[in-house]
Amino acid sequence: MLCVLVGCSVAAKKGPEEAADHEDVAWLSPTQVRSAKLQLEPVTNHPLGGEVSTSGRLTFYDLRVSHVFSPVTGRVTRISAEPGAHVDKGADLVEIESPDVGGAFSDLAKSQADLVAAESELHRQTELFDAHAGAQRDLEAARSNYEKAKAEHQRAAEKARLFSTVSSVGGGAARYVLRAPIAGEVIARNVNPGSEVQGQYTGGNAVELFTIGDLDPVVLIADIYEMDLARVKPGAHITIEVPAYPGRHFDGKVDTISGQLDPVTRTAKLRCLIANPKHELKPEMFASVWIAAGEQTALAIPRSALLRLGDQTVVFVLRKRTGDGKLLFERRPVAVEEDEGGLFLPIKQGLVAGEEVVTSGGVLLSGLVQ
Repeated sequence: MLCVLVGCSVAAKKGPEEAADHEDVAWLSPTQVRSAKLQLEPVTNHPLGGEVSTSGRLTFYDLRVSHVFSPVTGRVTRISAEPGAHVDKGADLVEIESPDVGGAFSDLAKSQADLVAAESELHRQTELFDAHAGAQRDLEAARSNYEKAKAEHQRAAEKARLFSTVSSVGGGAARYVLRAPIAGEVIARNVNPGSEVQGQYTGGNAVELFTIGDLDPVVLIADIYEMDLARVKPGAHITIEVPAYPGRHFDGKVDTISGQLDPVTRTAKLRCLIANPKHELKPEMFASVWIAAGEQTALAIPRSALLRLGDQTVVFVLRKRTGDGKLLFERRPVAVEEDEGGLFLPIKQGLVAGEEVVTSGGVLLSGLVQ
């Protein structure tokens, strides 16, 4: 995981205790840290042995997004959810004044009355038939009418159940409250107070009123060319970078690779879940993608962490954080396998697992070390 420190452009002084102990160090005060632009990454194991580079697009995790339509036709009278707001499952989104709802409950009341009448007639004809005072034809007709009334009542009751979030009924219309089907963030709202909306249950073209989704995780969809398919396997490590955060890397693993190629581009679709706890990644962002094509893992650092000082290869390592917010960085010579391809280079000497190295802003720090 990247650790981003915002800030550092002015010269830093060494702490007196460190100057005596080590010459290749620089202290940064909290003020300097806030004004600098440093990025650090821990030294950890990374997949090595070659990479496949491609491009991709971010989208919603399909199991955590809902496109909300109105089931009824009517006029919007109240909106309860704003774009960007978090809503719980079942929370009010919008209230719609709809004659469809009033009609549904009216049909339910009528079907209930018809069912009572049909049941009473069936009971009367049964008694007449048992007393040999009625014809069998009349009994069968009463039974048929009762079954029809019962079926109609069930249909009307089921339709009314779909409109069970009614807040008021009267004057042939009712106010229907549309609720969130899932918990998440209101990504988009396409309706305003007073708008006329088309219902899904009444025919026509219903318009999506809300998009609700969870942005953690997001899904990466990338294209894998035919010639690279044999090198990419499910479970392979993926690193992506988006234009919004240059130098920042986000990690994931290959979930699935489609079983067919696009006949035009000759590519297969790769799918990967990317953790997004801070909601920095947005759907429809484009991404540069690197996929580990080897099975070997080793202790490695990003290529961007290396600096050249004459014939020496060095990195800057975070050595200490003090209670008052000061940071101590050390310039340290390292040996790496620079012939290894990809974003990460295996470490031969100079670093141990868990240490944090500067991956962006090291040139600035080199000017602070005497």
